[in-house]
Amino acid sequence: MKDVTRLFVVLLTFLMGRAGGMVPDSGYCIGNQCFTVYQVDHDYMAAQNQCGDDGGHLMTVRSTVARDVLSILLGNSVGRFWIGLHRTSWCPDDATPLKGFQWVTKDTESDYINWAPGFDSSCSSHRCVSVSKVDDFKWSQEPCDEEAAGFLCEHTFTQTCKSLDAEVGETVTYTTPLRFGGEDLLSLPHGSTAIRMPAETKYVCAEAQWLQAPWNCEIFEGGCEYKCAVDSNHAPSCYCPAGQTVNPANKVTCEVIPDDPCVSLRCAHACVQKGASYECFCDHGFELAQDGRSCVDFNDCTDKRLCPGENFMCLNTVGGFECVCKGGFRLIDGKCVDVDECVSAPCEHICNNNPGSYTCSCYEGYKENPASPNNCILHCGKTECVAECDPNDKYQCFCPNGYVSEEREHETFCIDIDECSFFYCDQDCKNTFGSYVCSCSPGYTLVKQYKCEKIDDDSDGDGGSGATTTSNTPYDTSPVPNPGPTRKPSGVTVGAFVGIIVCTVFFVVLVVFLVHHLLCSRGKMESAAALKVTEEEAHGLHNVKSDT
Repeated sequence: MKDVTRLFVVLLTFLMGRAGGMVPDSGYCIGNQCFTVYQVDHDYMAAQNQCGDDGGHLMTVRSTVARDVLSILLGNSVGRFWIGLHRTSWCPDDATPLKGFQWVTKDTESDYINWAPGFDSSCSSHRCVSVSKVDDFKWSQEPCDEEAAGFLCEHTFTQTCKSLDAEVGETVTYTTPLRFGGEDLLSLPHGSTAIRMPAETKYVCAEAQWLQAPWNCEIFEGGCEYKCAVDSNHAPSCYCPAGQTVNPANKVTCEVIPDDPCVSLRCAHACVQKGASYECFCDHGFELAQDGRSCVDFNDCTDKRLCPGENFMCLNTVGGFECVCKGGFRLIDGKCVDVDECVSAPCEHICNNNPGSYTCSCYEGYKENPASPNNCILHCGKTECVAECDPNDKYQCFCPNGYVSEEREHETFCIDIDECSFFYCDQDCKNTFGSYVCSCSPGYTLVKQYKCEKIDDDSDGDGGSGATTTSNTPYDTSPVPNPGPTRKPSGVTVGAFVGIIVCTVFFVVLVVFLVHHLLCSRGKMESAAALKVTEEEAHGLHNVKSDT
């Protein structure tokens, strides 16, 4: 019983990955492989993505057998169809059988070569390959961004079932999980179903064997015509709507019966005979309520046997569940395969792919931006360091927050600013590399991250015990609000400040020279002492002695 349960759990996980999606126009299975053809206009990348969504990839034509499959699938089709052969390198290579091309499986193994005449070996040649019945399915180079008439997908299975033997007067119709079917299929992948007519008995292929319905209710309603539920013996059982009963021969179809005893029970889901009486029971994914006829949903995912396999998880739904891949994984060939998020370049600098996720890192001289972890900001971490300059403009340089640039000969350096000299903090201040820290004396508490307010005697503040409180600063890149200090440091660099002083001195000397020139031209030549007295009198100035 445990082996049967495990079989259906694995089968359910496989089928969950193939529910919905685009329906192929036809298909064919041979050995442990199935091939599907889609007659829809797609470019090469869109075709490959569609095959991937179905758990496969674009078809590889490595042998004459695969070439024969092309004839079967495209025998009545017109137009060109994509196959899984493309070129990733810049130029073709005539020295190799595949001429520098490779299969979508990222290998170049092939026992069969079928290039069309006139192969273009130039570096600007087309990089994708299509085939057509018109030219006997020769491999033709095509632009990858142009739309072809369709494409072919390839699917590989570890286990398959052989077709069922049909007796005289019987027919067997098959349906595959790849959403194509027919009567002439010789090999069927697991998850395929079969209907034997006229008996209407149903079967499902699970791990290389056909199982007759009713099977596990999670798989296609157990093969039941109406609905499937687990009976009082915990076995799957088909049931029918009021006024009908299950056919005792095939146990899946419904037949009309007169005077149905279940009508008076008013069961929400199903009614089953138990001995001489009848009772209500519920669909799979539900359980019978206390009133004996209503059904309530329960969490199927509490069963740890559901959704086995690495990186799968169970998602509870109304009346059932779904097997889905964990975040950062994608379902391919029935397995949850890690998605390489770094392909989409989410990081500003360096991206490292991890199972189910990725991490970003920064180049030397940078660190992660706390406000946006995928981005990087300049970082020095010491008193001074070389500035980050534009390679095309050596005068366009940048420094981390909390640093000021200084030109020295042929290089520009970033010098740490001593923010404490600008009185950002009310009381105590400690300068750090690119930042600073405010703190308060015992008996005070830090408010708005830079002010110090006295603590009331009955207050339970941090400073009441004599402890010193500290705060992050505006240059600290941790997510802390800007303290809004009352004084701001000057935005003028050291070099500019020196230039201002030199200009001021020059201006003062120029004014003195002009005044002296005017006085001399008026002929007021007096002694230095007399001139001093005269000027003091003219301006009403008097010597004042300091009290100290």
